[in-house]
This record gives sequence, C-alpha cells and structure tokens, in this order.
Amino acid sequence: MRIARIALPNGNTSFARLDREDGLAELLDGAPWGEQGPTSGERARIPWTEADLRCPVIPSKILCIGRNYAAHAKEMGGEAPSEPLLFLKPPSALLDPGGAIVLPAESARVEHEAELGVVIAQRARNVRRENALAYVYGYTCVGDITARDLQKKDGQWARAKGFDTFCPVGPWIETGLDPRALAVRCRVNGETRQDGLTANMIFDVPALIEYTSRMMTLEAGDLIVTGTPEGVGPLLGGDRVEIEVSGIGVLRLSVAK
Repeated sequence: MRIARIALPNGNTSFARLDREDGLAELLDGAPWGEQGPTSGERARIPWTEADLRCPVIPSKILCIGRNYAAHAKEMGGEAPSEPLLFLKPPSALLDPGGAIVLPAESARVEHEAELGVVIAQRARNVRRENALAYVYGYTCVGDITARDLQKKDGQWARAKGFDTFCPVGPWIETGLDPRALAVRCRVNGETRQDGLTANMIFDVPALIEYTSRMMTLEAGDLIVTGTPEGVGPLLGGDRVEIEVSGIGVLRLSVAK
C-alpha cells in the first residue's frame, strides 16, 4: 500500500492512499498509524500530481544512525561502530518532495546521504528484536543532508545535520516491504554516486528499533533513518538530486542557487 500526504485545493493537506490502478488519491481522515488512525466509511477520491506531494511524515522526532555501512565508515576515515551511532535531526529540517535544499552560508561543503527511512506504527518502548517489525508502519526515502565541514569542526552533529531543508523525505510511504533486500541509490545531475544494499547495513532495522526504543519512547509516526552507503559527495547550487530506494520510488529534489 502506498501512503502519501498531498496538498488540497483549499490549501490544507491530507494523508491519502494512492491507487496505482486509477491514479486517484483516496483521502484519509487522519494519519494512518497509531491509535488515532483513519475511521472507516466513504472517502473522497481526487486526482493528484507529483507537485501535490508533501512530506509523508509529521514525526515527533527523527532518529538517525551514523556509519551503518562499513564502506561508508571507511570513506569517512573511521571504523565501523560496535553499537548504533545515534543522533537526532529536528522536525524543522523536513523537506517536501520536489523541494529545494538550501546551502547555508555557514558551510563550505554540504553533502548528500541517501537512506532508507522507517516509519513507526505505534508507541514502542523496550521492544525486543524478534518483535520489532510489528512496530513498523512502512518505509520511505530520506536524504540526510550534511554540512560536512561543520560536522568535523563541531565534534558533534547537531548543527551539521539540523539546518532547515536538511531532511527531505518521500515521495510517499510503502508498506509491506522486506527492509533487508532494498537498493539505496543517489543520483546527482543524472550521475549515480551512491548504490548500496540494505543487506549490507551493520545494524538492521529490527536491531535499530530494539536499540533506540531502549533509550526513548518511539511514538507513532516517528522516523528512523538507517544510515547511508558509500559514495557521499558535495552538492552545489543548481544540482538536481534523486534519492531512490527500490520498492518505494524516487525522491526528486533540487539544490537552491
């Protein structure tokens, strides 16, 4: 099932189920996860285009995992971590599909990181690995945009990872995928820079849910961003960026000049 959040003609937004056969969006009464999910009954169905797509999540928090692919840890000059390397992005960093990444004046080098995003279905605390996937609603494409020079300068990652527009998400959420068998790619101006497999993650999705839920309660709609494969590189004004996860789709972005 494909779930998006779309702009409506009246200026509001709505979560919607995208029908692949007739091309219409079936509007939902609310977010499709958690205890306050949509009610049953007749729902409006409307046409939509890619320009109508908005960020498909409204998380209370964005939990990100650093250096979760050994080859990426190596290209960053470090070793693979012995436990998940956890950091947070603020919800204010979220960016809609089709949006423009803004390069901050504070940084001389901003880089792309293509990643698989995991959307949490229900409140989760102290989840065991063997039950972890029951807490997943679905999966999406995420860009962990990073001011690399600030990351090295600060010694911690809040500023480097937290600028507005530094967490593009979309174009929608897909349910029912196997997170162990997905390709994660990034193209810049048509050139493939990253091309990895989630099978090569050091810590898989169940391990990440178990780990993060030991420290903080995961709320319905929260987003876990699972790390990036090797091949990260710089972004320049005017670049066109595509982040793709197999089974989900392509998140298309630009870089503001």
